[in-house]
Amino acid sequence: MRHTCAVSIEPGYRFQPGADPQLLVLCDHAGHTLPAAYGGLGMDERDRLSHVAWDPGAYGVAHALALALGCPAFHGVYSRLLVDLNRAPDASDLIVFENDGVRVPGNLAVDDAERARRIALFHRPYHLAIQAYLVELAARGLHPLLVSVHSFTPIFNGRSRPWPVGVLWKQDSAWLQRVFAGLRAEGLEVGDNQPYDGRAALGYSLDHHALPRGLPHVLFEVRQDLLEGAAAQQAWAQRLHAALRHAGLPRA
Repeated sequence: MRHTCAVSIEPGYRFQPGADPQLLVLCDHAGHTLPAAYGGLGMDERDRLSHVAWDPGAYGVAHALALALGCPAFHGVYSRLLVDLNRAPDASDLIVFENDGVRVPGNLAVDDAERARRIALFHRPYHLAIQAYLVELAARGLHPLLVSVHSFTPIFNGRSRPWPVGVLWKQDSAWLQRVFAGLRAEGLEVGDNQPYDGRAALGYSLDHHALPRGLPHVLFEVRQDLLEGAAAQQAWAQRLHAALRHAGLPRA
């Protein structure tokens, strides 16, 4: 499978080219837009641009990180309220009626047919593209490190989340500990499986693409109030880049 430009090549995602096949960046919740046919899902603009609809700042970090690493990246385009790319097709929260107390009126009447339609148009193409890319690399004897980039809100369900950055993982390793050490060397307080526990739920993208193939992987979560503006996102990309370079490529 060949990708030649960083534009939408299937509904719902963009591919960012890069020369280094030893790494791949994923950003599931990069976008907040909605296809014209869906209007605004009955939500006001403020909610459609808020953290309930996407991971603010994550795209800027992921894009800059992939450039710094010289590797490819896949980015989601549409709001996770349309369909969540980081949930399994049969997950109850693939299409939500509300998120963090915000109702999504346009999802209240979603039936099985509409669910299947959204999966076919927006969810499946993203994951099939990642799968095809990894299969192509495997045929060449290449097994890349998958780096997933997300962002999180400082307060969720009334609870404070103080960590500037979190590292989510399901299986500990010496390499992972070097990633932690690289971030802490920059003076950062690092959430260890915070704000979510990767041992319980790492997310569909890594569960589906990394774990079954035995690919090394890591998921970064950066706090959203620290990602306001392009300069801040670039700075965080450089911090993550430094930590990954400090750790080196994992050894099989």
